[in-house]
Amino acid sequence: MGINEPAEFPTGNDRSSAVRHPGAILTVSGLTKKFKGLVAVDNFCMELHPGEIVGLIGPNGAGKTTVFNLLTGVLPPTEGRIMLRDQNLTRLSPDRITRLGIARTFQNIRLFPNLTVLQNLLIAVQIHKNSGFLSTVFSFPGFIREEKELAARALVYLEALGIAHYRDQEAKNLPYGAQRKLEVARALAAGPAVLLLDEPAAGMNPQETLELMHTIRRIKDEFNLAIILIEHDMNVVMNLCHRLLVLSYGKTIAEGTPAEIKNNPTVINAYLGRSAVNA
Repeated sequence: MGINEPAEFPTGNDRSSAVRHPGAILTVSGLTKKFKGLVAVDNFCMELHPGEIVGLIGPNGAGKTTVFNLLTGVLPPTEGRIMLRDQNLTRLSPDRITRLGIARTFQNIRLFPNLTVLQNLLIAVQIHKNSGFLSTVFSFPGFIREEKELAARALVYLEALGIAHYRDQEAKNLPYGAQRKLEVARALAAGPAVLLLDEPAAGMNPQETLELMHTIRRIKDEFNLAIILIEHDMNVVMNLCHRLLVLSYGKTIAEGTPAEIKNNPTVINAYLGRSAVNA
């Protein structure tokens, strides 16, 4: 399986510039998070371009999920700036950030287990709802019409992830791989421009993982997404991502294409090991 490396995406290890590239959809500059004496994320910088899949890799405790929590407003940064196009997201609330165009999945599945698959999606698409309080209470025609439109939209996302046939089943009864896909569908339902996937292949068997990789590529194109991916499965990372950033103890120690990262001595010593390089 080959690796696609578009020429228009910058690569390399130069992290000195915080100038926003005109083609970037997301620009992160000097992002830092300190917990008392611990620096969990130290001067994290990146640019994400439309249609790009960027992998964020590194050992456990390197700061990857903390970066996701900062980007989505779960944690406030100590320093730094987050720009989505021309909108400063740095200290906005998680719901505001989601509405503006960044959505995520979580390492641990966070579904509503006793609700059906469709109901899980209907909750997610409520972010697009325009009906006011009175329209909702009295079920005005506009409210009914909007509810039908949202239900149709929910089905689009279920079909895109290949799980529409589970629509009436409770989420807790789905196979594990389908639950993971439902998590992605819920994130898509927010209508993001940037999708953050936190270990989407965790716990999947090889066939499920392969299907997930195809699905991620397809939804990226179908919904015009840029994606940031945290993943420990190096087969997924090396074959899916255009570019990788490697974190260790909160610092970015390398950035480049999968081929560059695979042969980077610093990354080999800190994370990948010789066995991964020779695999």
